[in-house]
Amino acid sequence: MGDHKEQPLRVGAAVRRRRRALNLTLAVVAERSGLSVPFLSQVENDRARPSQSSLEKVADALRTTAVELLAAADPACSVDVVRADTTDLEPEPRTRSLVRGHHQMHASEYTGDHDAGRELQHRNDQLMYVADGAVEIEAEGRAYRLGRGDTLYLTGGVRHRWRATVPETRIVVVAVAEHIEAVRDRPGR
Repeated sequence: MGDHKEQPLRVGAAVRRRRRALNLTLAVVAERSGLSVPFLSQVENDRARPSQSSLEKVADALRTTAVELLAAADPACSVDVVRADTTDLEPEPRTRSLVRGHHQMHASEYTGDHDAGRELQHRNDQLMYVADGAVEIEAEGRAYRLGRGDTLYLTGGVRHRWRATVPETRIVVVAVAEHIEAVRDRPGR
């Protein structure tokens, strides 16, 4: 009772809308992402579900984020429960959206390792909280080691990368959504 959205998330329509808004062909997105045209077509038609890694490649090719594509795939609700025992979890490493829909804030849970070589830069501020395990985060030329219960706040625009240093590490990332104009002119930018 009170729960809704028992249907699995369908990101295909959001990918197609974004691609068309940018006037890109599937071939261009395939070239930019390194994924095949047939696979992208299957994703857009919800006949294939991309892994988190593939979704990030598609998002990069479409000049957005995986979180934004997922948010655009699911209508926003004023009250929504995201159950911990969701069947949408992938094998490790896993990513689980904690906030569904197109909202002002997004939250995701990452379990396991992460592509440590992938540099990230978000438009708006974000907070990283280590729920279990430990991570190393590189930001602005410094390495930060965080353990269970530690948090790191990143101002929007800060380039960073992170990696789990303990198996089964679980972090929660809460961020102001990319579509929100929360960034003001900051010194040094």
